[in-house]
Amino acid sequence: MTDQSPLPENPGAGERKYWLDSRANVDKIYWGLVVICAALFLGDALYQKHPEFSFEKTFGFYALFGFGAFVFIVFVAKGLRKILKRGEEFYADPEDGS
Repeated sequence: MTDQSPLPENPGAGERKYWLDSRANVDKIYWGLVVICAALFLGDALYQKHPEFSFEKTFGFYALFGFGAFVFIVFVAKGLRKILKRGEEFYADPEDGS
């Protein structure tokens, strides 16, 4: 993670501070997820698999497959955005004259 934080450290007067407003709490969640994902990836070696196909026996196959599918979805969404994106004036009132 980068040190450039979009989260405010000190909210203004009268603003309520939530627990995710603190950069330290966000970092705890991030690193907690990293540890959980690493543990699940390593835990793949601790049980006997009964695969339907031979490539499913590969260590960490489902973790790598899920990550690859996620990356694929992100890139497809970026491409779709270029096709489906509307201009800033798309929702402007036609009778407004602007």
